[in-house]
Amino acid sequence: MSRYIGPRNKISRKFGEYIYGNKKYFERKKYPPGQHGLFRKRIGKKSYFSIQLLEKQKVKYIYGILEKQFRRMFNIVYKKKGITGNLLLQMCERRLDNVVYRIGYSVSRFSARQLVSHKHIKVNNKVINIPSYQINIGDIISLKEKMNKNINIVNSLTIIKNKIKNWLIFKEDNMSAECLKLPTINDIDENINTQLIVELYSK
Repeated sequence: MSRYIGPRNKISRKFGEYIYGNKKYFERKKYPPGQHGLFRKRIGKKSYFSIQLLEKQKVKYIYGILEKQFRRMFNIVYKKKGITGNLLLQMCERRLDNVVYRIGYSVSRFSARQLVSHKHIKVNNKVINIPSYQINIGDIISLKEKMNKNINIVNSLTIIKNKIKNWLIFKEDNMSAECLKLPTINDIDENINTQLIVELYSK
């Protein structure tokens, strides 16, 4: 599966809010990218379809998901009982690469995806190298033994360990984490309006 490897700050500027990249750089240029960025910021309102489309694209960029896979995820949750938008975000949050990021093994979802793809992550003591793998309640996520002392992972855990979500619990003795419950919409920091995405796909 391909992924976005272009300028990250440009994506944050496109949506007018910090998604990823250098936050200080984004604060200096809070207008759309391109030579007409400042002008585009001043001109008329966006259409409702444009707003819906941008919201969908924002979620895809945040979690590193392409259109075909994202649409398939929507079709799965659309058939389930519950609030479709919340179930869709829950499915995004339960992706293994995102869980690795939420635990603190990595400072970004990009590097978390790399850890998974390079077979450095285990789920229930079994190596899983599929970034989209869905984590369930009771699953134990851990590192391969040789990665426990990796300097990048140790530094990342130092930065993020106090910010771990309450649906996960981190065990410092073996540097593993357990999924205690399924994430809810309140566990997600990012500013996402799921209703716009549901309306777009329901047309």
